[in-house]
Amino acid sequence: MRIVIAGAGEVGSHLAKLLSNEEQDITLIDANAERLAVLDANYNLMTVVGEPTSFSALKEAGASQADLFIAVTPYESNNIVACSIAKKLGAGITVARIDTYEFMNPDYTGYVKSMGVDRVIYPEYLAAQEIITALKHTWVRNWFELHDGQIILAGVKLRPGAPLVGMKLKDFSFTNRHFHVSAIKRNHETIIPRGDDHMDQGDIMYFTTTRDHIDELLMLTGKNAGKVKKVLISGGSKIAIRLVNLGHDEFKFKIIEPDLERCHKLPAKCPDCEIIHGDASDIDLLAEIGISEMDAFVALTDSSESNIFTCLTAKELGVKKTVADVENIQFISQAENLNIGTVINKKLLASSTIFQLLLDSDQSTAKCLALADAEVAELEARKGSRITREPVKDLKLPHDVTLAGLIRNNSGMLITGNTHIQPGDHVLVFCLEGSLHKVERLFN
Repeated sequence: MRIVIAGAGEVGSHLAKLLSNEEQDITLIDANAERLAVLDANYNLMTVVGEPTSFSALKEAGASQADLFIAVTPYESNNIVACSIAKKLGAGITVARIDTYEFMNPDYTGYVKSMGVDRVIYPEYLAAQEIITALKHTWVRNWFELHDGQIILAGVKLRPGAPLVGMKLKDFSFTNRHFHVSAIKRNHETIIPRGDDHMDQGDIMYFTTTRDHIDELLMLTGKNAGKVKKVLISGGSKIAIRLVNLGHDEFKFKIIEPDLERCHKLPAKCPDCEIIHGDASDIDLLAEIGISEMDAFVALTDSSESNIFTCLTAKELGVKKTVADVENIQFISQAENLNIGTVINKKLLASSTIFQLLLDSDQSTAKCLALADAEVAELEARKGSRITREPVKDLKLPHDVTLAGLIRNNSGMLITGNTHIQPGDHVLVFCLEGSLHKVERLFN
């Protein structure tokens, strides 16, 4: 697939790196020649120096032949203009990163499409949705559902004393046939495990199961499913505003924000939310506003380091569920190994949405979750595809790929070596970064 990306900022650069690893034909446009030179030297992609809203730059980048055109500059208006020009030049699907929720209003969908924008991505909205999921499932690091929960992938950290600690995967699989261990995150590395691998304390285990066995998974991992009602948010950011608007019917929010001017503006944007002027790193202030009574703490400031630190502080003060926005990707692995609960990253969430467009033209069924060094995707088995020709054990899948579960006739089931995938099955695939293209070919 030919993909043109306008904007080599954090989101654009990260997307370009990921997609070039997937052996896609990538061209990246940006006015910053130095930034492009670094990417051009280290990744399998083409670069064009120029403004993303320039007709000549878009023509040079091949926007007229692009199957997918993605505009992710820091400026919403530039992204919309770039998509409009690319569409007029002949681009296939156009995607624009936006910064205001208004463009997602269903009443304006037709107008946005008439400007040449097929799809909008609002990273802050995606982050807010992810946080809502984390607040509903307090005992997991990641939660991923297919077809209304018929198949569930849960990332769970094993604490000392959990029943699974020390057990070999082959022994676990023999006695617990309701679970598939799809991956293990250990010491900053994600691995696709084999039967002789052990489950150790501190591991983040990715279990695939059906919803009927979630309570059993709780017991095996030594977890408790806590109920969240009161939530303290550090930072009155765009993510915080979207989070409050999405979850105000279910949760009671407080926002602590150090900028006084922003504090004055937040009440109009966050109805039924208490706004507190102060710094979440001030332990005395946290005690004063009742941190010990909070069910969850969500750190959403512009500083990854501050978010990690305040989550650790909240944990020490007795808050059971914490969520940190960590935008520095190099910090994610370290953050996941600390006792701070769920880590979110807008770039990874935006990447998931883009992969969704790549994997399946039917956007209503394709789903993808991009982790720091791995990818989870739902792929549909096409008639005549190689994946349907023989049982899984005979497919000779790459070692960095595992097939975890599938949906057949609206019913979820786990995959074993004897499973024979049928045309029309929706399959949950877990693979290491850069490997998705290997398995995608099997399905088409």
